[in-house]
Amino acid sequence: MLLLCCLLTLAGVSYAQSFAEQCQSFQPSIPNVQVNVLEFVPKGTNLSLPYNDASCNQNWQSIYGTDFCRVAMDVRTSNTSNIILEAWLPTNWNGRFLSTGNGGLAGCIQYADIAYANMYNFAVVGANNGHNGTSGRPFLNSPGVVEDFAYRSIHTGVVVGKQLTEQFYSSPINHSYYLGCSTGGRQGMKSAQMFHEDFDGIVAGAPAFDFNHLTDWSGWLSLIAGTDNTSASFITRNLWTIINNEVIRQCDSIDGAVDGILEDPDLCQPKLETLLCSPDATNTSACLNSGQYDRAVKLFEPLYNASGTLIYPRLQPGGHPGAYPLIFGGQIFQYTVDWFRYAVYNDPSWDPTTLDQADFTYLDKLDPYNISTWNGDLSPFASRGGKILTYHGLQDPIITSENSGRYYSHLSSTMRLPPNVIDEFYRYFRISGLSHCSGGPGAFDVGQRYLGRPADVSTPTNNVLQAIVSWVEDGQAPEYIEGIRWVNNNASQGVAFKRRHCRYPRRNVYTGTGNGTDENGWQCVF
Repeated sequence: MLLLCCLLTLAGVSYAQSFAEQCQSFQPSIPNVQVNVLEFVPKGTNLSLPYNDASCNQNWQSIYGTDFCRVAMDVRTSNTSNIILEAWLPTNWNGRFLSTGNGGLAGCIQYADIAYANMYNFAVVGANNGHNGTSGRPFLNSPGVVEDFAYRSIHTGVVVGKQLTEQFYSSPINHSYYLGCSTGGRQGMKSAQMFHEDFDGIVAGAPAFDFNHLTDWSGWLSLIAGTDNTSASFITRNLWTIINNEVIRQCDSIDGAVDGILEDPDLCQPKLETLLCSPDATNTSACLNSGQYDRAVKLFEPLYNASGTLIYPRLQPGGHPGAYPLIFGGQIFQYTVDWFRYAVYNDPSWDPTTLDQADFTYLDKLDPYNISTWNGDLSPFASRGGKILTYHGLQDPIITSENSGRYYSHLSSTMRLPPNVIDEFYRYFRISGLSHCSGGPGAFDVGQRYLGRPADVSTPTNNVLQAIVSWVEDGQAPEYIEGIRWVNNNASQGVAFKRRHCRYPRRNVYTGTGNGTDENGWQCVF
């Protein structure tokens, strides 16, 4: 037995050495690609990222998955633009390829997402979206950089990444997947709309589709909230907490359980006059004066254009405290400022406080490289068997989940399909108690990224990445996604509670005893 153990250990060491040698001698042959880093990275490493832009706020990445071969490269996308692309190729490759996405306007490689997918033995790629850092300034007079951001970075990374993977393993890829949230969600949807052969399965969280109108809306919210935080009508962080508590008080029981979590905020129509200060109030720090009330009411209204057509849905009831300070902190939302300054007008001096309907109309017409990502016809993607699993937090302060429901309706009306047919290729799950992509008061861990969850806890019913694989490869479409809330948001401390999250247009209703504590008491109903 001892001899067998030693032989197995030696075999493992020999294999690791062989893989490391294979990695270090790898010479990919792909046009327009220059390899800058080629290294074997063992599991347990804290991988240093010294060249990562400081604004990305990440100097290292923990490797909690498996040993892999890291290839970092420059890829030319035009005569005036390029992307930085990373490919992580695991020792125990499962035959699957996966691309990650990005966030905001950022040119930041999502190393945590790469490491997460690598943990499940995918060959993974991630790119910097055609520029470095979180600022939109690189878009200035650089249409090639804007084009990379709009669609080309992801598609180029897929084309190069697939070639690289197959050259390294001398074997074809069996299935191709995508995982991203926010801007990453939009990038996944753009791939389905524009490059229907890139992926077999897509996980798109909180998609920033209808991008131009989202940008308009974010800036519009900031203007309503006000840029003078000394004004008597400015709503402070403390007052936003009070407003949120009142919204929850009014709407929490709609789903049948008073647990501090809104299962269907679409049904929530808060009446904020309950917070108005009385004429004889001596403490006005816990109520709204008339100016604050007017601002708050308008912030919960949808944005319409001059002719009364909807531009973008309303702010998410229950998610709004998270918009402070990014949107409500006394300055115009920075992504709106950067997009108009550097990608729309090419004018660094453009004043965001002048944002109005004329700017909305101009951006609508410009729609750089069709970045709106609002094509409602997914026929080419669906006809080849492609599957999309999209999810959105119902307490998202940055991108209201009502927009994901709006796209579902747009998809249905464009393709003239009822929900049961849409379910064959597109399923949208509403995640109660989830903020923007992660965090929040609910059971928000649905396997969308690494949140400390042990790999052996994940199944296709509680992990969106495994769910899309099961759907694509086994034909097992997810009926619901079970979210997990960890004790103190720490997976090592165990499960606080679980909750099934319904697929749209179904909604979650509680029929059990207690206030939502019976996991089996939640039912998905039309």
